[in-house]
Amino acid sequence: MRAFIMGGAGGMGQGVARDLIKQREAEKVILGDLYPDPERLAPKLRDSGKVSLVKMDINDHASMVSAFKEVDVIINCAGPFYKTAVPVAKAAVEAGVNYIDICDDYEGTEVLFNSEIDQLARDAGITVLTGMGSDPGTNNVLVKWYADQLDSVEEVYLYWIVAIAELSGAAWDHSLHMTLGKVPQYLNGELVLVEGGTDVIEEEFLEPLGTCRVRYVGHPQPLTIPKYIKGIKNVIIKGGLIPLWVDELIKEQKETGFLSKEPVTINGKEVVPYDLTLKLWEKIPEGRDKGPQASGLKVIVKGKHDGKDVTYTADMVGRMAPGTGIPASIAALMMAAGDVTEKGVVAPEGCIDPKKFLAAFLKRGARIHQTQRVSSLLEI
Repeated sequence: MRAFIMGGAGGMGQGVARDLIKQREAEKVILGDLYPDPERLAPKLRDSGKVSLVKMDINDHASMVSAFKEVDVIINCAGPFYKTAVPVAKAAVEAGVNYIDICDDYEGTEVLFNSEIDQLARDAGITVLTGMGSDPGTNNVLVKWYADQLDSVEEVYLYWIVAIAELSGAAWDHSLHMTLGKVPQYLNGELVLVEGGTDVIEEEFLEPLGTCRVRYVGHPQPLTIPKYIKGIKNVIIKGGLIPLWVDELIKEQKETGFLSKEPVTINGKEVVPYDLTLKLWEKIPEGRDKGPQASGLKVIVKGKHDGKDVTYTADMVGRMAPGTGIPASIAALMMAAGDVTEKGVVAPEGCIDPKKFLAAFLKRGARIHQTQRVSSLLEI
């Protein structure tokens, strides 16, 4: 298998590559990046005979198509995905090559499912697998795993926490963007739009994260999970950044217009407040508490089995780069093995065999803390 990783020199792209080069099936891993500096790469990637680093720009469609024709799968790790998912997927489909991304922006997912890309991929016999990272990604597969054990699924709650010690590059753009405007949630059997960053609750995560605040964010699962799990009533996605001062400052920036994307004129020049604030977040955390080097996920699936109410809960904690990169790597290997047969645009819960995925994930050292609660009326 020959893989091309867009954004390959970034943290998430390297997370994919580090897993791929360990696998016998992976013959060649090309890292395409706008800034292809070898010094950005981890030593194991610089020293690997399987790895090459090339300059690639998502705005250069012709160059992407030409490069993609030389490989078997494209793995897009170049965020933010509300800007990059569609152009890279289009190039992959034109090149006739299977595509995977770690898209965590609902806008990119929405366009992929509702544009000509879906039909073009079907006609070409190509899989466009979107959202195959951590959240979305692993938690989507866990939802499917639990859904398959239930007679019906009523509610899904997906919560995540990221410490800013884990954030860099495009991840900051996503972290600000996901709270802006109206974001999708699936409530009472309908897709609705709610104000991003609202409905704050406290949730328990595994140590070292502990009790954290999460709020509505713009992620793809409310769009995708109801496509594949019929009859579901609620799909709610909330996330947050720690330490707490980060979320509080972002909330204040949003309320005071610093996250507005409407240009303002200052000294005769147009400035977009969002762009300026995003740039400042490169410096704001300096000298301040950045939290632990850890991120956390919680998946809650509620449904019925044999007439009883059943709740499954899965908790995970770990580093963001391997937690995001390893699922994409596993999916690429499953594609190469013929284990992903769906064509067109598809989400993880629509094409990834949970048993095979979780077996590979756990084999790589992942730890998932699972609980099951069953309740029913007294029977004599």
